[in-house]
Amino acid sequence: MCKIYPRWIGKAAGRRLLLSLFFPLLLAMLVAQSSVAQPEGQMGIEKKAYGKLADGTQIDLYTLTNHHGLVCKIINFGAIITELHVPDRNGKTADVVLGYDDLNSYRANYSYFGATLGRVANRIAKGKFTLDGKTYTLAINNPPNHLHGGIHGFDKKVWQAEPTTGNDSVSLRLTYTSPDGEEGYPGNLKSTVTYTLNDKNELRMDYEATTDKATPVNLSNHTYWNLAGAGNGEVLDQVLTLAADNYTPFDATLIPTGEIAPVKGTLLDFTAPTPIGARFGGFMDHAPGYDNNFVLNGGGKKLAFAARVIERRSGRVLEVWTDQPGVQLYTPNYHDNKTPMKHGAIYRGYGAFCLETQAFPDTINHPNFPSCTLRPGETYRRTTLWRFSTQ
Repeated sequence: MCKIYPRWIGKAAGRRLLLSLFFPLLLAMLVAQSSVAQPEGQMGIEKKAYGKLADGTQIDLYTLTNHHGLVCKIINFGAIITELHVPDRNGKTADVVLGYDDLNSYRANYSYFGATLGRVANRIAKGKFTLDGKTYTLAINNPPNHLHGGIHGFDKKVWQAEPTTGNDSVSLRLTYTSPDGEEGYPGNLKSTVTYTLNDKNELRMDYEATTDKATPVNLSNHTYWNLAGAGNGEVLDQVLTLAADNYTPFDATLIPTGEIAPVKGTLLDFTAPTPIGARFGGFMDHAPGYDNNFVLNGGGKKLAFAARVIERRSGRVLEVWTDQPGVQLYTPNYHDNKTPMKHGAIYRGYGAFCLETQAFPDTINHPNFPSCTLRPGETYRRTTLWRFSTQ
């Protein structure tokens, strides 16, 4: 054996010297290895009171946290996402969804910030549809059309919440039963949306519904995103890619004509990465911006890539995967808005984008569109996945 200590030091003393030299190094290596293997934070779900409705009903706020610092906050009023904190390329987190600070503001929420939409998201022409020979009349809350389920749609309802914690994910299952005739729709419809936050930095939304009468169903989410952080400027330079070669042209009231047309050669072509505001100079001069339904290449048959948005300064990337047939791109115009939002921020200009995965607008009145009719004995199931990363 090669001795690395002088001869005048005895064997026992030599061993002690070796230990004194190498034990701290060994300990440091073990600690470093342990820190890599251990989670970065505490995963879990917390509940606390958020506010009360006029009738005294308590509304709760649920905070979902994964091991990597993603934090998602949801209230059981409207199944609304109120906050979603996501790290940038340097690990600094920001809340990337727009919204309010208090329950009363969400009760008066005419813009559907973060809300679950139903019974039917998007528009139904003139608030009428015919199903199995019977004509139904709905509320006209977006003249001359019906929008997002009516005056008191699912975004204004109290949902029953059930939290669950797993090894690498946390979930919040929210349930609401819409009675027969509510907002003019037929059938008692039991709906659930389950939000799952996992350690892959994904927020998953799983929708289910059953009915006792044939009825149209089209559930979606209306979160407003700004990957630079809510209230942190406009989104016009955030780069969007859509897996959509076609779109549904609409009339002057934003109701589809029934045609499915190619995006190539139009201002709606996002098949290659393009800044959201790149074409605003020649688009809809009276109100520049998007409120368009795109026909996803996935066809609504299985979970497939739908969209990607990149915020180049922070490095945040959002990918959207869904089994819905369409996605509505909406860019709200909030120029000179004076309404205080979260943390007192004033949202100016094009402060967000929405990607509402769903059936096509007015699909119940277009036999050539994918059906949104749910019948007794069937189960409506749809999924949308929001995946966060950095570059």
